Amino acid sequence: MEQTARSPQSAAHPIDPKLLELLVCPLTKSVLRYDPIRQELISSAARLAYPIRDGIPIMLPDEARPIEETER
Repeated sequence: MEQTARSPQSAAHPIDPKLLELLVCPLTKSVLRYDPIRQELISSAARLAYPIRDGIPIMLPDEARPIEETER
């Protein structure tokens, strides 16, 4: 059986807006911005992007990706 590549959008799991209201950056306690294309929660204050895997936010600073000034 042949596998087809999925685009990030087709594999994306939407995040519950109520959950997003409750989540804050674990380092700065600041509000997070949801990036549906990259499936990340962005903390501008900490300059980190927390991944969302299979619809579950991974809120560990060690798992976060540093973001560039242009991404903020």
